[in-house]
This record gives sequence, C-alpha cells and structure tokens, in this order.
Amino acid sequence: MKHKLKLHKVPKIESIQEMVFNSAEVYKEKLAMEDLQEYPIKKVTYSELKENIIKFGKALKNLNLPERTHISLIAENRVQWSISYLTLMSFNYVIVPIDKNLTESEILNIVHESDSEAIIFSENFSNVFAENKSLLKRIKYFINMDKESESDDFLSMKKLIDKQEIGDTTILPKINPNDLAEIIFTSGSLGRAKGVMLSQKNLATNLMDMVSMLMMYPTDRFLSVLPIHHTYECTCGMLCPIYSGSSIHYARSLKTVAEDMQKVKATIVLGVPLLFDKMFKKVMKAINDDKKKSFLVPKLIKLTNVTQKLGIKDLKKKIFKELQEKFGGAIRIFIVGGAAADPIVAEGLQGFGFAFLQGYGLTETSPILTVNQIDNFKNDAAGLPLPSVELKIVNPDENGIGEIYAKGDNVMLGYYKNEEQTKETFDEGWFKTGDLGYIDKDGFLHIAGRKKNVIISKSGKNVFPEEIEDQLNHSPYIQESLVYGEKNDKHDEIIAAQIVVDAEAFLLLSQEKDIKINDDLVHDTISQEIDRVNKNLTSYKKIVRFYIREHEFEKTTTQKIKRYLVS
Repeated sequence: MKHKLKLHKVPKIESIQEMVFNSAEVYKEKLAMEDLQEYPIKKVTYSELKENIIKFGKALKNLNLPERTHISLIAENRVQWSISYLTLMSFNYVIVPIDKNLTESEILNIVHESDSEAIIFSENFSNVFAENKSLLKRIKYFINMDKESESDDFLSMKKLIDKQEIGDTTILPKINPNDLAEIIFTSGSLGRAKGVMLSQKNLATNLMDMVSMLMMYPTDRFLSVLPIHHTYECTCGMLCPIYSGSSIHYARSLKTVAEDMQKVKATIVLGVPLLFDKMFKKVMKAINDDKKKSFLVPKLIKLTNVTQKLGIKDLKKKIFKELQEKFGGAIRIFIVGGAAADPIVAEGLQGFGFAFLQGYGLTETSPILTVNQIDNFKNDAAGLPLPSVELKIVNPDENGIGEIYAKGDNVMLGYYKNEEQTKETFDEGWFKTGDLGYIDKDGFLHIAGRKKNVIISKSGKNVFPEEIEDQLNHSPYIQESLVYGEKNDKHDEIIAAQIVVDAEAFLLLSQEKDIKINDDLVHDTISQEIDRVNKNLTSYKKIVRFYIREHEFEKTTTQKIKRYLVS
C-alpha cells in the first residue's frame, strides 16, 4: 500500500562505505563525533574519522584478516565503537555487534555462534575474554580499545592505528552492497535470540529513506543515549547523522541525559518510551508542585495550541523557554522507537513546543518501516511507510486488524545458519513482522500488539494485552504492568495482570493522608485502579486477577519486558 509522501532530496548511496567517505570529503574539518567522558579517542572531525578508518583497516589487513572475516564488537557507546563499526563496513568485514548488557555466557555464545575470528572490545570485557580464551579457539585476535600497550593476549586498538601511515581511499576494497555485512543477535523479548543478517544495501536504503522523511542537517547535534549495538540507535543515531554531516555526542549515562543535552545543545535525541515517560513525569511534577504554574501552564498550552493552528509556530518555544532551556534550548526533534509511545506523553511534550515523533520497525528491517513526519503525524500511529517500503495487512479481523507484512530493500537477508526459521518468516517475498495492526484511510500504520501475545477469550475474541497495559500504566500508582491469559478453575481463559507499583506515588499518598504504607493499602489502591480501568473495557477484556510484584520486570535493551520469563 503506497501513499504520497512529502520527501526531502538526499544523496543516493549504495553502501555504508560510500556514505562515510562521501561525508568525509564534504564535511572535512567539521566535528563528527565526541565522547562526553574520557576515552582514548575523545573526538574526531570528519577528516580524522576518515583517517582513523583507513589506518585501522590497514592494521586489520596487516594482521592477515581477509575480507569477509566475521569480527565481534562490544563496548559502551563511544567514538571508538563507531570507528570500529565503520572500519569493518568500509573494509568488507562482517560485523557482529554484541549487547554490552548480556551475561558472560551469552556474550561467549554469540562470539561462538557467529563464527567470529576477532573481537574488538573495551576494557570492561577484558576479563571475560582473558578468562575464557581457551574456549574461543576460533578467535585469532583480541583487540582492546582502552589499553595503550600490547600484551601476548591483547592488541591495542590505539596502537594499531598509531603505527599505520596515513593512506588514501585506493586501499579500500570493492563492496558488493548485497553481501552479508552484519549479523545482529536480537534481544528476543519472546525467547531465544536469532542472528539477523543485514547487507550494506539494507542499511543504505534505510538511511536514504529515513533522512528523506525527517530531514537532518549538518547543523544538527545528536545526543546518543541508547545502546549503540542496537540497530535502532546504530542506524538512526549513528549512521543517519554521519550521512547528514551532523555531529554525534555520546551521553555519559541515562542519569545525565538532561545535563548532556544542555552541554552540547542537542537538537535531536532518540529514545525509547520509558526515557520520555520519565522526562515528562518529572516536568509535570515540577509544574503541579507550583500553584502558580499549575494554574497558568494548562491555559498557556491551550492558547498556544490555537495560535499554532493559525500558523504561529514559534510561540510555544518562546512561552516555554525556561523549560526548553532545561533540555539545552535547541531541541528540534525527539524521536521515539523500540516500542509504542504513550499518546498522552507525546501530546504533553508537543504542548511545550517539542517536536515528538515516533516510528516503527524491527531489527530485521534495518530497522525502520514507518515514521511520523514533523508536519504530518498522528500521535496514536506508528507513522507512514518509508518510500522504499511496502506494507500489507494479512487476514484482517472485523476491525481491520491483521498481521503486518513488509517488503523492501531494507528487509534482511535472513537468519544466520537458520534456513528453517528464515523460510517461516517469509511468505512469497513478504516479511512477516509478527506484529498486528491496521492502516488507516490516511495511510498511517497503527500497531495493536504482538501476534504471539494475543489472548483468545472464552468467546473467541482477540484481546491485545498491550492495550490494557497502556491503560494500567497511566495510573500514578502503577510503574509498569504485564497482562496475559491464564486458566480459571473451569479451565476458561481469563485476563490476569502482574503489577509493579510506583513506590514514590505511595510515599506521597502516605504523607498526604498521614497513613502507613502496608500490604492492605497497596492492594486496595491497585484494586481501585484496576476497577477504574475495567470500566473502560468491554466484558471479555476485563482484568479478573492481579498480582503485585516485588521487583521490576526483566527487560531487553530497548526496555521491552521479557514476557517469556513471566507468563
């Protein structure tokens, strides 16, 4: 299903190698990347980025690592991670980016399963590899980002680069854009991780599409917050800015995001819903705690909503300048992905003059399939399909909701060493996303939930747990929830929920009402909140049982609850 899009003109590229060297030629002495904490390579211009890539690539060739060798990469977000990634792309290696938050056994398993023959890593992982070197028999070289000196066990990335003489682009190999370029082992919110195979053409296509829909400029400053191994941050938060000549600034931590925004005067920040939910909650608490602001702010939002419709677009930024300054005063776009955004949070941040846009995609699609645009968006939708993407809804129900199928040059090659799973995931060239949704009359995609999460009620109706969780999570007393089906005494499927309470909200309740926090208070309050939610649900969707959890749910890198560990 195709719809007319308002698109920006962007340079045509066929590979990541072509993209990075084109940008280096155009933007030369402009800042490309910067670490906000101390690392061996703290910042680089586009010319220095090119120089580092060529030198590091020469060093890898001199180690007799031939083209197409599989090389694992694991570290924190930093300039050296990006230099490593772009070097491996440019010199025709196959990259295996690994989640830094995995357990030791999971890391070792990916290194083994991916057939890697070298590993580039930060000091935080030196013990993992030093202690398990005998198990990694295929690995020829261990390359440490932080060590200045070399040892019998580890090579120094910095020393490998420094030893090389400056070269030119004639040393670069010819890239076949359709070849395997990257194997990404998905975090798997539903179970065991799979190795997604992407080509440089997949990534290049997604880059061109993304920037044509959301124009990015050389003046933009990206704050990199999300784990860079994840394809959402890697494609949108690293490759997109390099393609656009923007600068990337690596945040110190999630706790310092607001400070780091101020420090670099960030213009674009990518995040998952949880990041923006917390940000919005903090803003609203400060407003509600101030009598004058709690009276004035809602009226000012209404006023500026009217003036914005009349074409006066900058008034919000002027009126809410104090709030804008807390986030650096330069934010152009907040982009949310990884999971569905809360429309209330979206409208709330937009009310203060921030452009807040969400997109949708999967690792298997490089990753973006749809995105909202600055002047063409719906807060309850996942956006419009990218120009190279085709979508269709298969086996829709009476509400038009069916499985989302996708087709395009950004769709993966398949799963690594898993032909059976690959065959199951494709249907006559269409990629089966496993997500359910519908496309509205304006061409916007709306996500209902994951196909595997759907609960079939006693009456045979489909219940989407994400819909109920969204309503539960609006309660000030509920931090997070998980809804699923379980059997009652008659073996009928009923709706159940596990709840993680918001401790801070109960503390405030205790102080305001001068009562003690105990199990009865928590249970009764949550019961009232569930009754409130149930009033808005049809009979077959109502929550019948609930359980209070003591600990937060275990989550993936993009903060999705690992459902398979719970229900």
